[in-house]
Amino acid sequence: AAPDVAGVLSLLALDERPLPAHPTVPAGLAGNLALVQALGDADVDAPLWLITRAAVAAGPEERLTNPGQALVWGLGRVVAQEHPQRWGGLIDLPADPEGDAALAGRLAAALTGAGAEDQLAVRPDGVLGRRLLPAPFDPAAVTAPWRPEGTVLVTGGTGALGGHVARWLARAGAEHLLLVSRRGAEAPGAAELVAELAALGTRAEAVACDVADRGDLARLLAAIPAEAPLTTVIHTAAIVDDNLLDALTVDQVARALAVKVTAARNLDELTRGLDLSAFVLFSSFAGTFGLAGQGNYAPGNAFLDALAEQRRADGLPATSLAWGHWAGGGMAEGAVESSLRRRGSGELDPDLAVTVLQQALDARETFLAVADIAWDRFVPSFGAGRVRPLIGEVPAVARMLAERPAESARTDGADPASFAARLAALPPADRSELLLDLVRSRTAGVLGHASADGVDPTRAFRDLGFDSLTAVEMRNRLTAAVGVKLPATLVFDYPTPTALAEHLLAELLGARPDRPASALADLERLDAELGDLTADEETAAAVTARLQRMLARWTTRFAGTDADTAPTVLDAATADELFDLIDNELGMS
Repeated sequence: AAPDVAGVLSLLALDERPLPAHPTVPAGLAGNLALVQALGDADVDAPLWLITRAAVAAGPEERLTNPGQALVWGLGRVVAQEHPQRWGGLIDLPADPEGDAALAGRLAAALTGAGAEDQLAVRPDGVLGRRLLPAPFDPAAVTAPWRPEGTVLVTGGTGALGGHVARWLARAGAEHLLLVSRRGAEAPGAAELVAELAALGTRAEAVACDVADRGDLARLLAAIPAEAPLTTVIHTAAIVDDNLLDALTVDQVARALAVKVTAARNLDELTRGLDLSAFVLFSSFAGTFGLAGQGNYAPGNAFLDALAEQRRADGLPATSLAWGHWAGGGMAEGAVESSLRRRGSGELDPDLAVTVLQQALDARETFLAVADIAWDRFVPSFGAGRVRPLIGEVPAVARMLAERPAESARTDGADPASFAARLAALPPADRSELLLDLVRSRTAGVLGHASADGVDPTRAFRDLGFDSLTAVEMRNRLTAAVGVKLPATLVFDYPTPTALAEHLLAELLGARPDRPASALADLERLDAELGDLTADEETAAAVTARLQRMLARWTTRFAGTDADTAPTVLDAATADELFDLIDNELGMS
């Protein structure tokens, strides 16, 4: 049995030593990932709080000293999305909190009475909550617009984002561009991009360099000609190797951090003595908000944001931009793009994005989140059953919550206690219908449909478009609605809306589902599993024989067929013919 745990407090982030086998990964980050996985294995859903020290700047006067611990803030934001039932929050302490009794009291109060707050900084003068606020651009406040001079180094320079940035720099009058990537001139499209930039009047070079290799980068910087000194660094490089936290490996984390974090550290340290006018870090929406499936990608982006804060406090140029999905290619394609669209994050026009980049440099911004968000779709998925104060003061969100006060405490509009009471009060015949309506509406919400009308209750979730990421979101939305602990594999264990509704009925009321309906649900699940099955000839024959015997018994009981003749007919059938027969007889597909 799971132990009776009231809460879990992790200080693992304070250990910043590199893992021996993975030097790009701090021990504290790996430890917290292992902790999240272990809590799931142990079936512990007590709130998890992750502690860091001087990893965030709680105000413009603060200088954070441990940007490496900010990695855990990125990880924690993903935990909040994938495991909201297990999530407490993130708390940052000052650099030297020891011996401060008042500070200890504030920490204890934050842990026991924070309410909805889940991103906090405990300081000697109080406890602060993190907020996302609008950042209007005032052209009149710009005294000296930023312009590229000398040499501009762009990591990931031959990729989709790097190409957009390079064209913008060329149009702005850049003299010399170093477009850096692992393959350099051999990268697909590199030669064409260099030629295009030359036509715009800019000398560009596609150079092969592993920016995560300090020596390799140092040699590249040393080769920059004195007549065109390095004045600007723009770090766009990144890789995505998605996986849900429960299955995420340290290898995957290490690969993502090498490109984002190790490269950024090298760029920072090797250019600190140069007279740079801009040091731009391409961060991500994932690091600011957290995205299910991006537990290895979000930490690195949170680090970039912290590094920018540290550099700015040191009097050095730094701008970190947490981008949403750019149109026209890039890493946010396939499942990632689909997930963003479902959550209400639209594509950013690249021309608009580089305009915002120009404005951020003109205004000497340190951090901006830049995304095209449909808040009415984003809030329910981001909250995963509760309002996140981070976005509560965004005007569009504040208006939405004010107009729907019943949803101010719960973002999906359902209260578990009232729902269970309403369900119990219904006649037995109406309970399944109510739960099926709930499942279909949540399915529509997860898939981004306008209504539940298009959700076929007998169609398998896989066929409707569910994958591991949407399965987690579905679990979270249903858990928030009904208040029952549900597994992340829910839509695969009960593969149709009808089967899932019957399961929820049993979970909520201990009711035994209608046996005929339950039998059909079981057959639907079997049909879905067999549809995905890859089997050798021997296994296929054994499955076919077993299905033949089952069908023969059924036919004998209810169709009046002679038990001795039914198997004879079926013995000659192929597996495909047998499945067609089951589909035709039982109305399944």
